[in-house]
Amino acid sequence: MGKVYVFDHPLIQHKTALMRQKDTSVKDFRELAREVAMLMGFEATRNLPLETVEIETPMCKTKMQMLKGEDIAIIPILRAGLGFVDGMLALVPNAKVGHIGLYRDPTTHQPVEYYCKLPVDIEKRQIFVVDPMLATGGSAIAAIEFIKQRGGKNITFMCFIAAPEGIEALQKAHPDVDIFIAAKDEKLNENAYILPGLGDAGDRLYGTK
Repeated sequence: MGKVYVFDHPLIQHKTALMRQKDTSVKDFRELAREVAMLMGFEATRNLPLETVEIETPMCKTKMQMLKGEDIAIIPILRAGLGFVDGMLALVPNAKVGHIGLYRDPTTHQPVEYYCKLPVDIEKRQIFVVDPMLATGGSAIAAIEFIKQRGGKNITFMCFIAAPEGIEALQKAHPDVDIFIAAKDEKLNENAYILPGLGDAGDRLYGTK
């Protein structure tokens, strides 16, 4: 079973609380999202493989540990997942970025893919699927399934806010995926919004509410 990491770092908790406030501006929300994504990414990349390489300092030659390749892919779920990308790229600027777009079929209520563009060598990459909210888990489950169908294997999911229902559903559907969460909230309401949550992350990122 994949592990669930809920962050307790004071900076992440503070910045997430600021994101929740209803009077936080679009500009500030966007900057906070970038900062929290970067702080989360610092920990989520802890297990990236290293190799010993020889370098030359101004003083002498020596052997140091560096990343073994740069085989990382960041896959935001459109559109709100884009709020994660800049923060992650600040840490790993050579990562490749794919995109997955989903909508919910009004009849079946199932996620339907309308866009999917992944790095051609996705099967070789450590993949970070990112989306600000994990509510029912439907979008995350579908996005990860689409990635697996295209050869993706080593997958981590990251979000700012998660409901227990979404965590449980994602773990059941994809037990091989680790989940990194800035804050685990209480529950979903009758409209499948997270409580206390922060509202619609896409609207708050892009000023469309």
